[in-house]
Amino acid sequence: MACAKGHPVPARQPVHVSVVIPVYNERSTIEEILACVRAVKLDKEIIVVDDGSTDGTRELLANLADRHKSASCEDIRIFFQDRNLGKGAALRRGFEEARGDIIIIQDADLEYDPENFHALIDPIERDKADVVYGSRFQGGPHRVLLFWHSVGNKFLTLLSNMFTDLNLSDVWTCHKAFRREVLQKVTLRENRFGFEQEITCKIAANGWRIFEIPISYYGRTYSEGKKITWKDGLRGFWCILRYSSRAMRPANAAGAEMKNNAPTGRAQLVATSRVPESSPAAPPD
Repeated sequence: MACAKGHPVPARQPVHVSVVIPVYNERSTIEEILACVRAVKLDKEIIVVDDGSTDGTRELLANLADRHKSASCEDIRIFFQDRNLGKGAALRRGFEEARGDIIIIQDADLEYDPENFHALIDPIERDKADVVYGSRFQGGPHRVLLFWHSVGNKFLTLLSNMFTDLNLSDVWTCHKAFRREVLQKVTLRENRFGFEQEITCKIAANGWRIFEIPISYYGRTYSEGKKITWKDGLRGFWCILRYSSRAMRPANAAGAEMKNNAPTGRAQLVATSRVPESSPAAPPD
């Protein structure tokens, strides 16, 4: 894939948006999703973290990295985990490497459309939000499938809302955008899909301003490569209990004072970026 036209982002120079993409065994979709992300007109960098793929994705990404290096194209940076640890671990690595003022999560499959990016960052750019969730259940166009999967998702979201005093419609969405300062102020531990619940509890505990926006969603079946299972749902329930003891929103929201108190470093993320959880590793969805 050739470099996009225009001016590539110089290495180690701040950019407006960092798109973090965790990857595990997505050989059939990774090139297409990267092309779609690159096509979105934003001042951005793309951070790809391969989480120990075994289907040829790792080799494809290594070749892609070599091609981009030889072409002096710095808009995509690719990192490789030593072994498969799970989506949460891959995201921690990506957050550590990101340079953007706003950080977006994008899955490596084709379920989530990168054209949602503009809507995701809009409330942050207008200083209306510190975190934005892209909801699959607010009326955006979506593929219809997996009834019980949606029931489980909504049930876990309901439980999460009860413990965090939020009114989210889709805790387990991939499409989330954060001000950089939000991720600098939390210590993340979950290696697997439990990341989604952990980050939600910790956002609630700190009182950051949260927006939800409707997004388009093209879900896939397990035969098409979907990876999240009922075991991850059980882990999600456990994470609600584990992280919600201090997750109720404080009376004075932290978002209003975050800009004045934001740390300049990212020691918390770096310190925990490669600490494995005791639970077995699982791939990103």
